[in-house]
Amino acid sequence: MPWDLDNERPIYLQLMDRIQQDIVAGTYKPGDKIPSVRDLALEAAVNPNTMQKALSELERSGLVYSQRTSGRFITEDTEMLKKLKRRLAEEHIQDFFQKMRNLGFSDEETLNMIQETIKGENHEDNT
Repeated sequence: MPWDLDNERPIYLQLMDRIQQDIVAGTYKPGDKIPSVRDLALEAAVNPNTMQKALSELERSGLVYSQRTSGRFITEDTEMLKKLKRRLAEEHIQDFFQKMRNLGFSDEETLNMIQETIKGENHEDNT
């Protein structure tokens, strides 16, 4: 998946968001070693110092930890990971509802559209 970075927010925050998303999506599992700063920077096409800053911030949050000679690893704190996943989901939902409000839809109309879409998808799955 490409690292779609924009100029609206600091790059290191976008890198943090992407790594967090990869963690909650299961790309990286609890206890997994993550690629080196250099490898991640190459993949994201960013300066290694920027990637280092993002990883250092993730370390400060406890999501990632370092072992001096072995590299960085994903936390094994499954409760922390569940909370992160929930928080990210809630942020996406709030953003979605705000965008729908900006289009002129009420929350009730949006919920109805979601239900119709789900029913349509379920109907397609059964055919």
